[in-house]
Amino acid sequence: MPDSDSVGYELSEGVATITLNRPDAMNSLTVEAKEALLAAVERAKSDREARAVLLTGSGKAFCAGQDLHEHAASLGEGKGLGDTVRRHYNPIVLALARMPKPVIAAVNGVAAGAGASIAFACDLRVASDRATFLTAFAGVGLGSDSGTSWTLPRLVGHARAMQLLLLGEPVRADRALEIGLVTRVVPADELATAARELAVRLANGPTVAYAAIKAELTFGSGLDLQNALEMEASLQDQCAETTDHLNATLSFVNKSAPVFEGR
Repeated sequence: MPDSDSVGYELSEGVATITLNRPDAMNSLTVEAKEALLAAVERAKSDREARAVLLTGSGKAFCAGQDLHEHAASLGEGKGLGDTVRRHYNPIVLALARMPKPVIAAVNGVAAGAGASIAFACDLRVASDRATFLTAFAGVGLGSDSGTSWTLPRLVGHARAMQLLLLGEPVRADRALEIGLVTRVVPADELATAARELAVRLANGPTVAYAAIKAELTFGSGLDLQNALEMEASLQDQCAETTDHLNATLSFVNKSAPVFEGR
């Protein structure tokens, strides 16, 4: 991972914490920040010591999406989007969704546009009571991107996703919890602790089984029942060969708490 001031990476207790670090710009995404974020996510995937990933933002925002100052300059030069959706956003979202480890978004403030999409691509979302989600795309004359057309209906249903995308109205934390957009809402001063506790809990869990569950849900949603059953059977065979499964089974028989090693 190249050195970057815009994205931080820290490993502790089996958790790789990735922090968007442009607080003065609401952690909006320049080309450099997008490249650094993708590098950080790929680093977390290959980091053998990382068994869960925590993604958050510094300052008062999670991520305001595309840096519109940079984008306006690109439009002025006649470059349009500069293929950033294919070159940057799509790889980031795919890397998060395909991460063979649990990914938790700690949404500390505004998550707008592609910033909201990135949160939606994570497995779980813990939100501050000051967090707000805003799809934002239609407000700047664009369709949705960064996977929102796929992730959002799966979180809140087709009709509500249509409403959120067409109207572009902000969704505050309490409403986000009510409609299933987030997993949990906590007071702002408790967010870091609550999100980290959840990440550490997952880091101490059966990593291979978590990867199988993620794959089953991701691919199973697009399969018919017969193919979904076959996929489950194949992944279950792989999980059954792990040390975690053996130890957990023996622990159950012996009425003791299992210790997972992630293998």
